[in-house]
Amino acid sequence: MHNQDVIDEIRNSEARKVTWVGFFVNTVLTITKIGAGILGHSSAMIADGIHSLSDFFTDIVVLVGFKFTEKPADEGHSYGHEKYETFATVIIGLVLFFAGFGILQKGVINVYGVLVENEIIARPGIIAVLAAIISIITKEMLYRYTKGVGEKIKSPAVIANGWHHRTDAFSSIGTLFGISCAYFLGEKWTILDPITAILVSMFIIIVAIKIMVPAVNELLEASLNEDEIKYITNLFDASIDVLNYHNMRTRRIGNKVAIEAHLQFDKDISLYDAHAVSDALEQKLRYYFGRRSIITFHLEPNKASDSDSIMVRLINQ
Repeated sequence: MHNQDVIDEIRNSEARKVTWVGFFVNTVLTITKIGAGILGHSSAMIADGIHSLSDFFTDIVVLVGFKFTEKPADEGHSYGHEKYETFATVIIGLVLFFAGFGILQKGVINVYGVLVENEIIARPGIIAVLAAIISIITKEMLYRYTKGVGEKIKSPAVIANGWHHRTDAFSSIGTLFGISCAYFLGEKWTILDPITAILVSMFIIIVAIKIMVPAVNELLEASLNEDEIKYITNLFDASIDVLNYHNMRTRRIGNKVAIEAHLQFDKDISLYDAHAVSDALEQKLRYYFGRRSIITFHLEPNKASDSDSIMVRLINQ
């Protein structure tokens, strides 16, 4: 098996492992939260438990996404299947966004009910407080573990799933604050539960947008960022053999990049030497962007005079 194939298999194995761990923990936590909410008469904890159900969907999305990304390139997908992972990241962001919006909506309705219609929110039991504490500790540990693995294997989908775990922890912090105030201070403080839920929901929505924007840009074939493009053009400009370059195109495909460019050389240079120069540039780009980068150079003779070539390069710079 090729070294890169081994690396890809290890990467996918790590992603599946961390996701299955999260799936098991989320199963236990969801049952615990909803059960504690029912037994402790806490609508906030029941809502927090329902919010945890969204983790089921994100874990499944990541597992299914990596099932596709581990497939090699084929006739129908010549660039590979890495964008399934990007698509999975978008779905995770959407689930986070709608979960946050649902919590925001429910919080606003509850606050309106208490302030305008003089509704009374039931006082929760101690079991709901304990469940919130367990949820915070567990989800924060799961966040650190998942995000660490995601950064190690450079997977935006796994990192996004890690952030989902942390948003669940923050949701539980809000729930704990509201439930604790209602339990220890009395019914007149129960309004703090929905107010805190509103604040937490805003955080969830912001995180969802931060997760989705880069993934959506990738699906829409956005170019690499300004610093990355500057690195590429600096390499071309530093080469004394590349007289000019044009038609440069860049994009991201999952955890790898694709770079295309037309490089112009002196018309008298041999094809062998021109290829050696382009190969050296390609190796530098692979070192910077990763060995799996897809780099395509089209070599062209520069028909202009040397002075004209220099002038063209100055204009491009």
